[in-house]
Amino acid sequence: MAAKKNPLKLNKLQLRTLVLAQVIGRDERQAVQHPNGDVTLSQLPHAHGDHVHVGEFVVSAKDASGFNNPAVWIALARKGLVKEAGQPITLTTEGVAYETGLGDKFLEKSDH
Repeated sequence: MAAKKNPLKLNKLQLRTLVLAQVIGRDERQAVQHPNGDVTLSQLPHAHGDHVHVGEFVVSAKDASGFNNPAVWIALARKGLVKEAGQPITLTTEGVAYETGLGDKFLEKSDH
């Protein structure tokens, strides 16, 4: 039987924020990998103009608006995908592995 898509019923903003955090978590310059599989993000990117640089990608500032929304982090923490809401953000092993289905939907490599 195939795994159910979005079993935790994350909303669109939560899904977008999680997938972007996962991208940051894969960049060893921006994240610390812990032996238990958790990943701490050293910092979240800030929008400049209408976009945000997330790793090697450029993302619409609208799509990255969850970074600055405390309710998103509280919801992700409540569902066990991040440790306590607050800075720094730490993705749990479940958060690192959660399949959002959005990885190829809105990310494009940066040209600058």
